[in-house]
Amino acid sequence: MSLSMYDASVPVFGRMLNNLAALLRKGAEFAEARKIDPLVLTGARLAPDMFPLSRQVQIACDAAKGGGARLAGVDAPSHPDTETTFDELLNRIDATIAFLDTLKPDQMVGAETRSVTLKMQGSEIVLTGQVFLLNLAMPNFYFHISTAYDILRHNGVVLGKRDFLGAP
Repeated sequence: MSLSMYDASVPVFGRMLNNLAALLRKGAEFAEARKIDPLVLTGARLAPDMFPLSRQVQIACDAAKGGGARLAGVDAPSHPDTETTFDELLNRIDATIAFLDTLKPDQMVGAETRSVTLKMQGSEIVLTGQVFLLNLAMPNFYFHISTAYDILRHNGVVLGKRDFLGAP
């Protein structure tokens, strides 16, 4: 049996978003235990020219919902990107997972060859669904989850590889 585009995307996005939520909860617990303003962590960056933790989470959510929506041929919900607190970011993840849960395998039948058009830096690019998922959506998604992990870890939150990967 071959791997469907649905199985290669929606469950993976959902699982990793749940792992990201667990990372954020650990960050919130860390801030509370050490009497650190949580906004210090959600506003933290790895480098001055990188986005803060809050934006990393927003973009990871956008990559998941946008990836799933494009492959299913539906519109993704819009979010205003105003989250700054751990609770707001966790709610954003929950909303993204709830949207992903609306996507069904039959919506993605043939998605590997479906054209996906993206507007990037003032121009449009057209990719097949498979190229989009494997070369853009998934790498972008994992980049922002990894960066969120790195920001929390860099700021002292006790995390390890198992926290990133979650339970199998």
